[in-house]
Amino acid sequence: MGIILWIVFGAIVGWVASAVMGTSEGLLMDIVFGIVGAVLGGWIMSFLGKSGVSGFNLYSFLVAILGAVVLIAIVRAIR
Repeated sequence: MGIILWIVFGAIVGWVASAVMGTSEGLLMDIVFGIVGAVLGGWIMSFLGKSGVSGFNLYSFLVAILGAVVLIAIVRAIR
């Protein structure tokens, strides 16, 4: 994926994860949560023996949301 698509994907995933977790950190943090969450979700899924984020599809979207929700929970626990 190109960098622009990763930013858009991260923004959408971060926004959905923020809505699920009930936070409002702003657009920039949504993008960061979405992109880092996609990496974290891919790592979690590969640890479980499944494939990670493989493109712009529904499975990758759900994996990225999983990772972003876990990331938001970790950030909340640290704060």
